[in-house]
Amino acid sequence: MNGTAPRRRGRPARQEAGTGPSAQQKILDAARTEFAERGYDKTSIRGIAKAAGVDPALVHHYFGTKDEVFAAAIEVSFEPALMLPALLAGGPDGIGERLARFFIGVWENPVTRAPLLAVIRSALTHEAAAKVLRTFVLRRLLERVAEELDVPDPTFRAELAASHMIGIAFLRYVIRAEPLASVDTEEIITMVAPTLQRYLTEA
Repeated sequence: MNGTAPRRRGRPARQEAGTGPSAQQKILDAARTEFAERGYDKTSIRGIAKAAGVDPALVHHYFGTKDEVFAAAIEVSFEPALMLPALLAGGPDGIGERLARFFIGVWENPVTRAPLLAVIRSALTHEAAAKVLRTFVLRRLLERVAEELDVPDPTFRAELAASHMIGIAFLRYVIRAEPLASVDTEEIITMVAPTLQRYLTEA
């Protein structure tokens, strides 16, 4: 015998757990990769744990269900709470351009694009992914922007803005429709910004 106590089922080994923040970050990184490469349905807690080098129980400990891991992994791509002050700093003037630039910038960044591709693709067939889109793109970003601008019908306006931007993301990054897929981002921003501005600010 080597003197090592047998591992109890469902409990993460001490060396696997490591420090809390480090372990959580490893799990999130692995989850983003797994969801992006495999999609929601084919990704499992066990697969995420294996990719992160931890016990599956540790994934459950930090994040709970697969839906919750998925939401946590995708939220990092938008970081809406951090971006809202910058988006709103200039007041109503120019909000359409700032919002368009932020959204396109997130998609143009390879680090944040991969998990977003996963959520867009999965949202077409899976409620958990659709919920993530509703929560982080609409409720936590666009609707809060509209409410801060103090305009009538903020939810309706946010949905119009969301439909516009998600449609662009789907055509450009998912099905890669030309010429939208290869046009310069500044041209997209120039064309889209006035429409977003109208949705979010005109009475």
